[in-house]
Amino acid sequence: MSAGDVSLLNENFSVSLRERLADRATAPRDGEVVLYWLGQAGFMIESGKFRMLIDPYLSDSLAEKYTGTKFPHTRMMAAPITTSELDHVDLVMCTHRHTDHMDPGTLQPLAEHLPDLRFVVPAAVTDEAIKRCGVGVERLIPVNAGERIEVLPDCFVSPVPSAHETLDMDDEGRYPWLGYVIEAGRTRLYHSGDCVPYAGLAEALAMFKPHVAMLPVNGRDAERSGNGVPGNFTLDEAIALAKESGTDALIAHHYGLFDFNTIPADVIDKRIEREHDNGFAMFRAQTGTAWRVKCLK
Repeated sequence: MSAGDVSLLNENFSVSLRERLADRATAPRDGEVVLYWLGQAGFMIESGKFRMLIDPYLSDSLAEKYTGTKFPHTRMMAAPITTSELDHVDLVMCTHRHTDHMDPGTLQPLAEHLPDLRFVVPAAVTDEAIKRCGVGVERLIPVNAGERIEVLPDCFVSPVPSAHETLDMDDEGRYPWLGYVIEAGRTRLYHSGDCVPYAGLAEALAMFKPHVAMLPVNGRDAERSGNGVPGNFTLDEAIALAKESGTDALIAHHYGLFDFNTIPADVIDKRIEREHDNGFAMFRAQTGTAWRVKCLK
């Protein structure tokens, strides 16, 4: 796909993610950013300068916590990589405090065997992040909406408020639910975290002109919300946000991990076919797939 200022190519691979990452022939080329899905809302972002994780959930923390309950959180898919196989990570970004986004079972092992690793977290949940990451505050980068911070060399993050399912703010004007616009060189990515539409979101996002948006599509309903599982964009809402904000391409995620909180893959695929026919670039997040993104101008 080539649209506007960006080129995006998806590549399928049959080896393990660990083997793929070890193969220098598949490393990001000059000016490229490569994306990998880790399941749920988790992504790995690689450039020639860094490796970053967003919302990695690579453990069974939730299954262990909720065994025997209404929503047992049994995995429908295995994690594509283990924390011990990640011998190099420069930064982890967590959009909010829920365990499938800020997982002690993933973050603490990473923090232990990668002592220089730092964590970008919402400033509103700093105390919780210290516990969940298992690190001191000196290893955290607390952020809030309205900032633009250089988190790695030539990599900037601009937090954007998210509504999960409400747009919340603490007494200090800090948002506990965030999305992140990531500027890696000239490439701009947006990961919304968990979010539903709210007034002004598309306009705020349009100011950044993202090349790729990574958006959840598992939707929401009264049963889930009433049982402590706040929801996300529907498929229609995610597509509308991407289009209204002028984003070039959408990767739909947050499905296929828990049977009570998903959307069928074939529903996403049918919509992708229709959107491609209409000239909009859309992809379903899948393991065994890499997306190469390069800014053309």
